[in-house]
Amino acid sequence: MTGIQEVPVHALLTDGTTVRIRQAGPADREEVQRLYEEMSPQNLRLRFFSLNPASARKAAERVARGDRPGYRGLAAECDGRLVGLAEYEVLPGGSTADISVAVADDWHHLGVATLLLEHLADAARTAGVTAFSADALAENHDVLKVFHDLGLRVTRHFDGPEVHCTVELTEDETYLSAVESRGRLADIASLRPLLRPGTVAVIGAGRRPGSVGRVILRNIHNGSYAGRLFAVHPEAVAVPGVHACRTVADLPQVPDLAVIAVPAAAVAEVAEECGRAGVRGLLVVSAGLDVHQSGALMGACRRHGMRLVGPNCLGLANTEDGVHLDATFAARHPGPGTAGVAVQSGGVGIALLDGLARLGIGVSTFVSLGDKYDVSGNDMLQWWEDDGHTDLALLHLESFGNPRAFSRTARRLARMMPVLTVDAGRSEAGRRAAASHTAAATPTMTRQALFTQAGITATRTIGELLDTAALLHAQPLPHGTKIAVVSNAGGAGVLAADACVEAGLVVPRLAANLVEELLALLPEGATAANPVDVTAAVGEEQLRACIGLLARHGAVDAVLVSLVPTAVAAATGEDLVRALTSAPGPLARAVVGVLPAQAARVELLPTAGGGSVPAYSDAEDAARALAHAAARADWLACLPGTVPELPAVETGRAKSLTAAFLDGHPEGGWLDPQATAALLDCYGIPQIPWSWARDEDEAAAAAERLAGPDGRVVMKAYWPGLLHKSEQHALHLDLQNPSQVRAAHRDLVTRFGDRMTGVVVQPLAERGTELFAGVVQDEVFGPLVVFGLGGTATELLADHAARLAPLTDLDVHDLLTSPRCSPLLFGYAGSPAADLGGLEQLLHRLSRMASDLPELTEADLNPVLAGPHGVTTLDARVRLVPRHPHDPYLRRLR
Repeated sequence: MTGIQEVPVHALLTDGTTVRIRQAGPADREEVQRLYEEMSPQNLRLRFFSLNPASARKAAERVARGDRPGYRGLAAECDGRLVGLAEYEVLPGGSTADISVAVADDWHHLGVATLLLEHLADAARTAGVTAFSADALAENHDVLKVFHDLGLRVTRHFDGPEVHCTVELTEDETYLSAVESRGRLADIASLRPLLRPGTVAVIGAGRRPGSVGRVILRNIHNGSYAGRLFAVHPEAVAVPGVHACRTVADLPQVPDLAVIAVPAAAVAEVAEECGRAGVRGLLVVSAGLDVHQSGALMGACRRHGMRLVGPNCLGLANTEDGVHLDATFAARHPGPGTAGVAVQSGGVGIALLDGLARLGIGVSTFVSLGDKYDVSGNDMLQWWEDDGHTDLALLHLESFGNPRAFSRTARRLARMMPVLTVDAGRSEAGRRAAASHTAAATPTMTRQALFTQAGITATRTIGELLDTAALLHAQPLPHGTKIAVVSNAGGAGVLAADACVEAGLVVPRLAANLVEELLALLPEGATAANPVDVTAAVGEEQLRACIGLLARHGAVDAVLVSLVPTAVAAATGEDLVRALTSAPGPLARAVVGVLPAQAARVELLPTAGGGSVPAYSDAEDAARALAHAAARADWLACLPGTVPELPAVETGRAKSLTAAFLDGHPEGGWLDPQATAALLDCYGIPQIPWSWARDEDEAAAAAERLAGPDGRVVMKAYWPGLLHKSEQHALHLDLQNPSQVRAAHRDLVTRFGDRMTGVVVQPLAERGTELFAGVVQDEVFGPLVVFGLGGTATELLADHAARLAPLTDLDVHDLLTSPRCSPLLFGYAGSPAADLGGLEQLLHRLSRMASDLPELTEADLNPVLAGPHGVTTLDARVRLVPRHPHDPYLRRLR
């Protein structure tokens, strides 16, 4: 069984209440009986179809018999009280289970039954159950609605006053979307005490003016917070305008949000006090908690249903009307606006807030996640999706708790607004620092795959993030990569054009008719092939007309204007920058400025129409921002991809092969050639013909049988643990006759002796492009499909791309076109194109295998030979390890 059946978890109900879901057992007998005995007669009749007093006792006895083959019971509890129960019992045949669900009368319509059934279905799938069966009275509209709204396929059969329901447990997009929707509503409800609190208490606001607690209290008080504010300190330190108490219990009303700024050793005790008082949200800025203190803090939060931001964080802020909460110890209040900001590092948070303030971009909500014990980036994405104020999301995340759920949420949000992040931890040193900072760091290739598939704009630095945010905030998206470069100095124009090309943009030669129109507007001596050199003599009106023409013309997707100050402009009083910001009428294309004399890296220059134009001091910064904007436009233009159905896939046989191997190898390991080939055959992954030979005679016979028209074969040694045959010189190529085959086998036996358990004999493959395709199972992210250049140099050249499985058709297209070697697949330099359809099928089948088998830790297909007539795997390695399947979309708190 997975996750929650072995370890209790916590999850959210529709109103944001936290419940604990655990396995029900013998110790629950009295609680289960009490659950039924406290039901109203009507609800008891709907549950048992009668009012028999013995029904409650019999139901309790069934649970008390405990976990047994074919039975599973799950309990939902809050504050130690059993509030819901769901059970299944497998029916004869083993694929269908009869279910029942019960919820305490005062807990109806909070999503208890639905949540329990989601978790029960997850346990059932793992046990091989494919459908639930349930009988209900036709008048029991509530339970029938629960079944209908699950998002699973439900069939009903009416028989008099009863309804027989069958619920198919297959997870599809409809079900995942329904689970997401329920999870989002519950998550948002749970965050309201944190982000829209009506009452706040700061605990640890001492006498010292410079203490963190005191600064936060001052920021809340001076920031025009719309709710009630209290201070808590053992000495009840008086603060002008703020009511102070010695303990949380002494407060005149229960705060929605408690800000904890006390020494690490006292945090858990204070959190427990808050929980007992009924506080729903905690913001812990204290740092330095050890493992025991951290566990005690989380125990208090889960026990009392409190959501937690932090610890070790800068704080949080919400500038919405009616809130105006600045619970941070930042030096300045964040200005109101529409940018949502969530960061793990407080230092990065301060830098982003300062940078946004310089640009005049206000903030809707700011959350410093710190060590991210509970509230995460995924929570904030869901908040921004629904808050009605945010239109730009900025993230700094060093680790991911549930990246697959994060990816689905980000992908949905990125369709509504730009989602930008700093790609932190790209280097080994950076990952080391991130791990020491937040206890987890994510491999670069995996993280980049997540960002790409989710439509997240990933920048390399804070400065680059702000550059891009300025452009996305102020200008329309370019619909392509074609850029017109305009400059009043030829050298500056050349540098700007170079910057554009190096950023992956295109600086196209302009059409003759457009060149004529431009030259008619510009001073004598101007050139307009692109870059457009308007010369130092250009006037303000001429430049304005030039920019307006290019920005309205369909020849380019954006206009970059690089202006240097000249004595000519100064002498004539011309303001060329004003021309940049006052082009007549609405412009259909993005316009950005490059002002090398500008002190700031990027500024937003106000326009006459009330908008703004981003101006950069360096053309490279402007070009990178444009490239990010163009990439976002391209991602938005693509419809969401689909995961295709694949014929000739034997998932059941693959699972049986996996289980059989792990039964014999409890610690896991590499499959031998026969088992590897059998597993790949389950998914229709093409392999070159081959034969296993234990001795010289078998090798010679295999060579005779497998040799192609030219009679040549390949021989590869094998023994458990052999990974890199080329490095070990454990293979012979181009064996042309039986004597060479026998000599090769004798050579391998001489060099490797008893280590070698046999050899693989294959025909010599035809010529083609050698590629690599593989799978890596990430403990947190799940399976990652990797594709790129193969052969013996695959690790040296590292020309690979990666995407998280399951792969859509668009993901496969990206994998085929992303590596530097991709032109070889499309007919480079007149050579025939590879079988692209065959490569697509190979990647989809690898993806399916990785998704079906969580035990698949590594799979390397290298080389994969791709030619015009097909795709063939020449060598493969597969490693399996014991691993329980884990549903990343099952609703549960971290």
